[in-house]
Amino acid sequence: MSELTIIGGGVIGLAAAWRAAVEGHRVTLYDPDPGRGASWVAGGMLAPVTEAWPGEEDVLRLGEASLRRWPEFARELAAEGVDPGLAGHGTLVVALDSADAGQLDILAGFLRSLGRDAEPLTGRAARRAEPGIGSVRSGLLVPGDLAVDNRKLLRALEHACRGRGVVFHSDRIDTLDDVHADAVVLAAGAWTGRLHPLLAGAVRPLKGEILRLRPRRGCLPPPVNTVRALVEGRPIYLVPRADGELVLGATQYEAGFDESVTARGVRELLEGAERVFPAIAEYELVETAAGLRAGSLDALPFVGELGDGVFAATGHHRNGLLMAPVTADAVVAWLAGEAPPDGVGAASPARLRERERV
Repeated sequence: MSELTIIGGGVIGLAAAWRAAVEGHRVTLYDPDPGRGASWVAGGMLAPVTEAWPGEEDVLRLGEASLRRWPEFARELAAEGVDPGLAGHGTLVVALDSADAGQLDILAGFLRSLGRDAEPLTGRAARRAEPGIGSVRSGLLVPGDLAVDNRKLLRALEHACRGRGVVFHSDRIDTLDDVHADAVVLAAGAWTGRLHPLLAGAVRPLKGEILRLRPRRGCLPPPVNTVRALVEGRPIYLVPRADGELVLGATQYEAGFDESVTARGVRELLEGAERVFPAIAEYELVETAAGLRAGSLDALPFVGELGDGVFAATGHHRNGLLMAPVTADAVVAWLAGEAPPDGVGAASPARLRERERV
């Protein structure tokens, strides 16, 4: 048994705290408002295949390794007392014009070359798969993707942590000089770069806005699948929730640590979504929110030892919820002195030292 301090109470920090506590470690977690931050405003897509792109094969492998862990992770978490809301619907990706269809063709070809399951669709077939879809040029159906209700997940993780004896402190940690423990995990998301010199400049905030909508009486219900789209090159996603709500994202841009919701971001999301799913124009807008994802230099997160008993678990970009299980397993393996799970080696922070030497 060791004393573990985790800095950051988003999905990564909470997942690592829970799994470490299950293994018998004494865990203390520092976060002024655990369960909030970027994880609270996430879409909840667990979709490594539809997030894939040529040149990011390591990201795909790590995402798929974590996706395979998700069903058991969710079952074990539900057994702690709160169901995290894992859903098994797949993803429908659609393209609205010829340029967007060209991008979709590149993705489809890349996935075929890797032997991944993805079915190209004509525009008519895409509309049959989701009758509420507007006029689209083509589509791609990915049946193996999952989704999770991010807010149910965060509540389930915090409940499980407290049930396992994790000690929560609301202090904000700005320097590791204030931390005294056998081991420390840095999981403070976009703020992690302030905590260790190797991560300074390597982890940066990427602002994203989301909207939550609800169909009014007489409106077409939300899609059955997660729907992702390229609208004149801009990505849009619509993720249905079991309670009937629909989560809409995903703006993404550099804005420092500004978490305000902008009129431009809301307008872009609604305009794009209405072209993809026209019925959304009559939905009730129930929430607007913004969060700061933790971006890295190369789309891969930083998961691995930094030295002196400090472990990085940050920089997950759009994939924090997806990669929470494999990241938590990596933390537990590190504490036990064991090899990390398959795929985690590519995410080692050691690549930053290699970059410095070049």
